[in-house]
Amino acid sequence: MNNSNTAFIFLNGVMDSGSSFYKELLINENNIFCADGGLKHALEMGIFPLEVWGDFDSVSKSLVEIAEKSGSKIIEFDSRKDFTDGELILSEISKRGFDKIVVLGGLGGRTDHLLTNLNLLFKFDNVFFVDEKETIFRVNKKTEIKKQKGKTISFIPMTDTVSEITLTGFEYPLDKYTVRRGDSICTSNIIKEEKAIIEFSRGKLLGVIQNK
Repeated sequence: MNNSNTAFIFLNGVMDSGSSFYKELLINENNIFCADGGLKHALEMGIFPLEVWGDFDSVSKSLVEIAEKSGSKIIEFDSRKDFTDGELILSEISKRGFDKIVVLGGLGGRTDHLLTNLNLLFKFDNVFFVDEKETIFRVNKKTEIKKQKGKTISFIPMTDTVSEITLTGFEYPLDKYTVRRGDSICTSNIIKEEKAIIEFSRGKLLGVIQNK
């Protein structure tokens, strides 16, 4: 990705740290942070993050010490807190002016954590949950998708209705179509142009691009 204004955050979800996908994604990247057990994924890849946040109930003290000795800043807080480790670190990193925040290890694992993580997309701007298979993101009322031609994409309504969806540059276009929660009409579309555009007037919409 090689974007100096992108932050990468490791969470404690399911992740194959030996995958070449992550190695290619993170090559030459320095703005790397971890929340609690996400440190395990980073260290398995030989990455020492700038900062590690958490109450450290899901990572061993020895790994935290290794990170600290290697220069990582350790930010510890009490386990009796009102927010998840992921939300706390996103809240802080989102204030630092990054154009994009890519979350790794945020998918899979416990269903409650997965659903909580996905809802964070509607609380913080420019956040993307990424793994080898897919990229999940919040669709804004006008969103452009560039350089993803040929990939499969789905749009999932997160409110009772999403009004007047218009899809331009897709295999299956729409023109001011209102989608209701549970409708599958926006599932498994294909991006047909180098720049595709999604527009809608009201509601909350989740996008899922298949990386493979």
